[in-house]
Formats: sequence, C-alpha cells, structure tokens
Amino acid sequence: MSEESFNTLSGKVDDLIDLCAEMKRENQALKAEKSNLQHERQQLMEKNQLAKTKLQSVLDRLKSMSDS
Repeated sequence: MSEESFNTLSGKVDDLIDLCAEMKRENQALKAEKSNLQHERQQLMEKNQLAKTKLQSVLDRLKSMSDS
C-alpha cells in the first residue's frame, strides 16, 4: 500500500470517527429531548384529568341545583 493510499484511508477513518462522535452526541440530545417531552406529556395529561374532574363536579352541582 502506498503512502498516499494509506494517508487517504487514514483520513477517511478519521472522518468516520468524527461522524460517529457527532452522531452519538446527537443521539444523546434526542434521547434527552424525548425524555423531557414524555415528562411534559405526562404533566399535561394529569392537568387535563384534573380539569375534567373539576368540570364534572361543576356539572354535577348544576344538575343537582336544577333538580331541586
């Protein structure tokens, strides 16, 4: 293998190493974002359920007032 071929190959290997490191960082960032979004979704679902419960309570009170 000539020195030029070796240098070319070495450069390509270095590029692949850099690309792998970049993809690893991006993957970690995406996993963190996914985790944050899942947490936010859970909080929104809990708030939604609380709002439904409160609304149902108001509706029940209004119904009992109209039945009286």
